[in-house]
Amino acid sequence: MGQLEILKLRAYAKEQLGDKFSLSAFHDEVLGAGALPLGVLSTRIHEWVAAQKAAPSSK
Repeated sequence: MGQLEILKLRAYAKEQLGDKFSLSAFHDEVLGAGALPLGVLSTRIHEWVAAQKAAPSSK
């Protein structure tokens, strides 16, 4: 169940961020806080996506 949720969150992040999406940065965000309830992880990823969208492009 957790793997399916992480895959959904990854698809959401890729869709929202497009070229700004970094798989390694996504993994850092998922694993960075250690074990979390899925609801908390979802909130964390949604906040991360919003922060990545707001950040200036590094290109």
